[in-house]
Amino acid sequence: MSKSHSMVMLRRNFKHIARNPTSVFNAVLMPIIIMLMFVYMFGDAFDVGVDYIDYATPGLILLAVCYGLGATATAVNSDMTTGIINRFKVMDVSRGAVLTGHVVATVLTNLVAIAALLGVAFLLGFSPSANILDWLGVIGMVVLLGFAAGWLTIALGLAAKSPETAGMASVPLVMLPFFSSAIVPAEKMGPGLRQFAEYQPFTPIIETIRGLLVGAPDTGDALTAVAWCVGIAVVGYLWASATFKKRA
Repeated sequence: MSKSHSMVMLRRNFKHIARNPTSVFNAVLMPIIIMLMFVYMFGDAFDVGVDYIDYATPGLILLAVCYGLGATATAVNSDMTTGIINRFKVMDVSRGAVLTGHVVATVLTNLVAIAALLGVAFLLGFSPSANILDWLGVIGMVVLLGFAAGWLTIALGLAAKSPETAGMASVPLVMLPFFSSAIVPAEKMGPGLRQFAEYQPFTPIIETIRGLLVGAPDTGDALTAVAWCVGIAVVGYLWASATFKKRA
């Protein structure tokens, strides 16, 4: 029963996404615009040792995940503040299905956005040397990241007092990749910022994806990336579940 409830919630969330052009723009088109901006406007200014499109694409994949999170936080908070959850309770809809539907919708939206981003990247000259196993690793890392970020975003959305503040709550997650190795190597940053970039959670995730795309993943980065994703997912799930139970 819970599985069927989750599928119903998933279809409902996708219908809402399709009816909201802003969320589609942020999730799919905004990362592509940023890619075009950095590759064409700033790419020649960065000395990264390889073609800039090859260096930047892994970080932009992570950005594509983050740019879709605002809509998730807003949608979750809207469910809580408009009374729809009370209707679901009357209909005996599983509480877990409501949150799970949002998480799965977020992950699937991420995959669509990343597919569009990679399509543009290949048109711009992106030339990864990854084999099939490496690509499966990239997909696995993206799904794990989307799952973790989805639960944390849902927790932030539930904790916010209104849909407007819920949308703003995801802004730090959108900004954090810019202070990582997504755009330029961390070692080229100034003191303080360099250390922050090296030890924040997104950098090992980006470096893992980067390593997989060149066919030479680093085990240390991969283990650190997985650990961060699992930790974020656990914190987000526990926080979201507790807040949902309290508010619903």
